[in-house]
Amino acid sequence: MNFKNFMNFSILNSMVYFIVGLGNPGEEYVHTRHNTGRIILEYFRKAGSFSDWEPNKKLRALVSGGKVQGDMVSIVLPETFMNKSGASVVLVVKNKKQAERLVVVHDDLDLPLGSFKIVFNRGSGGHRGVESIRRAIKTEGFIRIKVGISPRTPSGKTKKPKGEKAVNNFILGTFKPKELELLKKVSKKVSGALTAIVVDGKERAMNEFN
Repeated sequence: MNFKNFMNFSILNSMVYFIVGLGNPGEEYVHTRHNTGRIILEYFRKAGSFSDWEPNKKLRALVSGGKVQGDMVSIVLPETFMNKSGASVVLVVKNKKQAERLVVVHDDLDLPLGSFKIVFNRGSGGHRGVESIRRAIKTEGFIRIKVGISPRTPSGKTKKPKGEKAVNNFILGTFKPKELELLKKVSKKVSGALTAIVVDGKERAMNEFN
C-alpha cells in the first residue's frame, strides 16, 4: 500500500490510531518548549518504521504512516499554529469512536521537565492546542500524553512561571542544551508509552507509565 492509499485508508478506518504532535510550524519554533509534542513525535517516527514526513494540503499538516507491531498508525504534525490545531485533527477524527484512538502529545506546565503523564477524557487545562482540538471534534474523549516542561525547585517541586506574559515568554523560549538532552531521554520513554497504547490499550499503558 503506497503512502497516499495508506492515508486514505487511515482516514476511513476507525481502527487506526492517529498520533498528533502539537507545536508551531516554522524554523523559529523548532526547539521551543511549546513544540515539545512535535519534537517527541519526530523522535518516535525516526525510532520506528514510519515513512518520511509528507505535506498534506487538505489536512494542513505533515503526515507519516507505518505500523507498530502490526497495528496501523498515522502520525500527524499540524502545520497550523497551536491555537488552530483542531482544524487538522477534525478532518481525520469524525466521531467519538475514532476520537478514542486519537493520541495528542503536548507540552505541560504543570509537570516538571523529565516527566510525563497519560490521561484520557480530561479537560484542556488551558492548553490552547488541546482546547482547539476539543472544540473541533466536540469531545474530550481522547488520549493525551502531557510532557512536562517546567523547571524544578531545589526541593523537587514544579516551578511554573506566573502571569500571562511570563508564561508566553517561557513556552516560546528555546530549550537549553541540557534540557534538550533530558527531553531526548523523555522522548524514548514516551515512545514506549505510545507503543504500549497502540498494542495494549490506554488502560494498560496508564498502569505501566503513570
